[in-house]
Amino acid sequence: MSNTPTPRKHRASFGRIMLCIDSTEDWADAAALIISLADADTKVRIIGLLENARAMIPHAPLAFFNLSAAHAHLQRGVEASVSRAQACLKNAGIDVDMLIADLFEGGGDAAHALTRAAQAWRADLVVLGARQHLAILQWTERAAREAPGTAHCSMLVLPEKHPRNLITRPSRLLCAVDGSPGSLESLRAGLRIAELGALVKAIYVVDRSVRGTDTASRASLQEAFREEGQLALAKARSMFSQSWSAQDFTFEAAIVPTEDVADDVAHAIVREAARWRADAILMGTHGQRGVARWMLGTVSGRVTELTEVPVLLSRRRPFEAIQTA
Repeated sequence: MSNTPTPRKHRASFGRIMLCIDSTEDWADAAALIISLADADTKVRIIGLLENARAMIPHAPLAFFNLSAAHAHLQRGVEASVSRAQACLKNAGIDVDMLIADLFEGGGDAAHALTRAAQAWRADLVVLGARQHLAILQWTERAAREAPGTAHCSMLVLPEKHPRNLITRPSRLLCAVDGSPGSLESLRAGLRIAELGALVKAIYVVDRSVRGTDTASRASLQEAFREEGQLALAKARSMFSQSWSAQDFTFEAAIVPTEDVADDVAHAIVREAARWRADAILMGTHGQRGVARWMLGTVSGRVTELTEVPVLLSRRRPFEAIQTA
């Protein structure tokens, strides 16, 4: 009996999903998750990212480096991975096409190639598979910062190690909010990938490691954090209650403090996700934290490095896009 999942109908699913893969076999888990997210009207485009061989091995002696052969080798690997992923999705009844983004011929870097492709195709969700070597890891971090900001789409980053079976939608979603439009958009987007009946938990992290000049100022700062957190969680609860799908999910909210020393917001988010047994983390990008003035975009990149569950990154959409969603 085949273990391949079949597309299921869910309201307000992402309609245009772009899957980004390279020459590794990391596409399989991403493809399985896309199958679980797709409905009858979903379109998928596979982008095969063909890296510049010279950029991937910057310190190789030129005298012993056959650039054309290295490029051809990478091209064969990317084309093979794309073909297998396309066959997998077609077998599940999904409308899928493919495109090779050749960074050797076209120039530029993967993050900008991904952004241009998402814009041109009007993708509303970009899915990245796990990345194993340094060059691709750096691309993942950069793309996570840049693509949502330029293409106004959400990005689902799958970690290299994930104990969870990805053939089903997530049923326990942890949303890290800071009150910014981006973090609230991540909650809205998370409902589009969640299993019906899923538990959604919004958290605001109070950074207790931030030091004041004295005990009184530190206490005042922590109180300001908590007040800001309550406002952020109230916004999240309000947005959730006004969602068309609120009746299909269960919502809860909590303030989560960091440790007093040797801790930060990203580790606190990942730790709470593990404690609560979350199978997805939802975060905004470029969200500013008022009192602490830390950028959630920076925190989100760190979370994608640390976590073992998929991370959905979202950015505030233009007003007209929200109106038509």
